[in-house]
Amino acid sequence: MTLKKFALFLALSISVSLPMIAQSGMTDSQVMQFMIRENERGTSRDQIVTKLIERGVSIDQIRRIRTNYEKQKKGTVVGARDISGKSTGNDRTRKNNGDKREEKLEGMSQREGASVRVDESSMSAVQLKRYKREQKSEYLDEMEDLLPDSLENLKLPEDELRETKKKKKIEVFGRNIFNNRKLSFEPNMNIATPQDYRLGPGDAVYVDVWGASQQRFESTVSPDGTINIENYGPVDVDGLTVAQANHRLRATLGKRYGGSNIRLTVGQTKTITVDVMGEVQVPGTYTLSAFATVFNALYMAGGTNDIGTLRNIKIFRNKRLISTCDIYDYILNGNMKGNVRLASGDVIVVGAYECLVNITGKVKRPMYYEMKEKESVGTLIKYAGGFTGDAYQGNINLMRKAGGELSVYSIDEFERNSFHLADGDSVSVDSTLQRYRNMVEIKGAVMRPGKYQMDGNITTIRQLIEAAGGLSEDAFTTRAFIHRMKEDRTLEVIDVDVKGIMDHSVADITLKNEDVFFIPSTKLMQEERTLSIIGEINYPGVYNYAENTSLETFILQAGGLKDAASLIKVDVSRRLRNQEADHSGTQVAQTFSFSLKDGFVIDGTPGFILEPFDEVYVRRSPGYVPQQHVSIEGEITFAGVYTLRNKGMRLSDLVREAGGLTNEAYAKGAHLERTLTQAERIKQQSLVKLAVSDSLDMKRIEMSNTQMVGINLDQAMKNPGSDQWDLVLREGDRLVIPQYNNTITINGQVMYPNSVAYKEGASLSYYINQSGGYGLRAKTNRVFAVNMNGTVTRVKSAKDITPGCTIVVPAKGKKQRLSFGEILSLGSMTATLGTVIATLVK
Repeated sequence: MTLKKFALFLALSISVSLPMIAQSGMTDSQVMQFMIRENERGTSRDQIVTKLIERGVSIDQIRRIRTNYEKQKKGTVVGARDISGKSTGNDRTRKNNGDKREEKLEGMSQREGASVRVDESSMSAVQLKRYKREQKSEYLDEMEDLLPDSLENLKLPEDELRETKKKKKIEVFGRNIFNNRKLSFEPNMNIATPQDYRLGPGDAVYVDVWGASQQRFESTVSPDGTINIENYGPVDVDGLTVAQANHRLRATLGKRYGGSNIRLTVGQTKTITVDVMGEVQVPGTYTLSAFATVFNALYMAGGTNDIGTLRNIKIFRNKRLISTCDIYDYILNGNMKGNVRLASGDVIVVGAYECLVNITGKVKRPMYYEMKEKESVGTLIKYAGGFTGDAYQGNINLMRKAGGELSVYSIDEFERNSFHLADGDSVSVDSTLQRYRNMVEIKGAVMRPGKYQMDGNITTIRQLIEAAGGLSEDAFTTRAFIHRMKEDRTLEVIDVDVKGIMDHSVADITLKNEDVFFIPSTKLMQEERTLSIIGEINYPGVYNYAENTSLETFILQAGGLKDAASLIKVDVSRRLRNQEADHSGTQVAQTFSFSLKDGFVIDGTPGFILEPFDEVYVRRSPGYVPQQHVSIEGEITFAGVYTLRNKGMRLSDLVREAGGLTNEAYAKGAHLERTLTQAERIKQQSLVKLAVSDSLDMKRIEMSNTQMVGINLDQAMKNPGSDQWDLVLREGDRLVIPQYNNTITINGQVMYPNSVAYKEGASLSYYINQSGGYGLRAKTNRVFAVNMNGTVTRVKSAKDITPGCTIVVPAKGKKQRLSFGEILSLGSMTATLGTVIATLVK
């Protein structure tokens, strides 16, 4: 293939493999139902997005569906209450009629990055792949609220990419409070109307008259500031509080409704517009509910950006500063002092932070914190939740990046509240050292080993032993030792005579801080002594040695003899030990043999006492043979399981014992299945690994616990006892006698593997032609047949094909082609060889 043809082929392959995006013919409802259906099937979000893109669903359509879904979920869709059947005639509850955060932020993002139709045909393969990945990530963002919450934990490559980007940003305490969807700061619209609430255009009011007269009026404050009372006319309420408006109505309507009570209440409130400026995610003008506060406005604006302050948010009304808000005061103390209720025209200004510091180490909440001017390290630690239990509080390290160089300060507990922080400071709190100031430890043969406080009650060895509950029974008191830390933190060992100290014959030893006192145990100083028993015993294994244990007692301890145990052959093996020997001998062990009867030794040393590390062998009786079984199935008079009467039972014996063959039996097709022993199975696995076959795919070979044994039952019945035909049976054998089968199966390298009827005298070519002829890789000179009885024969003539057999045409081995590098290497070697020969000829 030429270079030009290869390049054309590669370009066509890439273009065909790219997914084609069709024009969308799906409605919003169909898209939503498709996503729900795919999610119920367990399809991942990544796969759902891919399918939507392939169906031509645009990102704008996904945004529109999500917006409608949010409106329906929050009950803001027009007509939603009518659909539900709820009556709205007497409903005076208020609704939040301000901007929706999602709509505002989405609108802003769409204006900033409106979707542009991209000409994908002009992109390269790499550019198109990157574009698809970015498009899929954008789809996933928009679908996040449409899919169930259970998918939020699903980690996709796009999710991990977004998380990685988030981790790169520094985490500032409190900055994410306005990005929490569970914390919207929406005002409570159905609280009692505040006394200082002033009416204005857009407020819905209800005027109730009761007593001598019964009337109810509904009106909305007009842009002129009036409400219209039926059969009376307009009443000016603009700028009045609810109390002032009630007073005015009683003064104006009191004459008409004498003796009646009159009360004005506020229904759906007006909206206000406020400006959120400065270092917020989306600065701009927002339409909010009349009950909205500073926090609600900040939430609508997406919270502060990476440099926005949380400590000094200013609220201006009529060009005058009316409040300063500190978010930390709310988060840490629950104080909402600066969270004032807003009025139309208010301006919220979020400036840049003044001081951002980082605290790490042993505090409860290590992260970045925004600090006010003149706030101290002590305040920072308080913001971080205080010290952890293992913090070293005596000294705190501070690194300052100012003046063109780094400076390090060590701040003790007396300076924390007076040392002021600067922007960029890094504070670290170290952990306590792994050292003790008043500890001693005792280990080994005492009742309560462990660490103890070294004080006035424990200062010597004797006092420490008494505090630890005294010595244990296995204590080796002749010599113990202390590990003591010297001044340079190296260890030294001090020998201790525990027995002498405890009986006051030797002076007691004074302990020092971090001393470790060890008392050896006589049990630990010697090898664990055991007895073992092996063979035909109910509970073979290793047992702890006990003095004066006899052979009979040990056999009983191990559960007694099994039914297969030999009573005339029980052996004991004993290790040789001579610690004073100066050379090795030829003997490696002592052995003893015994005979038992009724659990007692009758031949050998009666009451034989075992010694540590003795091994007892209970032999299997040669006269014990459990029943062994074979089975016979198929066309036999009495099929089922039979017991082997003797070790030489053969095929013909089993057929006779089972009543003989039926008239429909096909003896030539009978086969024998034999259960492999563990040794045979291991050998078979080894042979398969070593085998090199050109006809079978080695990967498809499955190791089985059984193996087919080739037999010829009709010859075995004609020649009973013949070693050539009449096989000897063994445990687990299964003899299957089928009915006559007159089909031939052709498998392997043929055009169409098939099964056809047996034709007596037909040649191999006849059956190959019935399967369409040989395949391209057929090895025609190695065709073989697998017969029904398990034998395999090379097919050389028609007589080698028997009814019911399977003809297998093997495949030729794949030729190993030389790589381009190997060809170059071979050419280089040939040229070199030619040069050598030419030189020799000269």
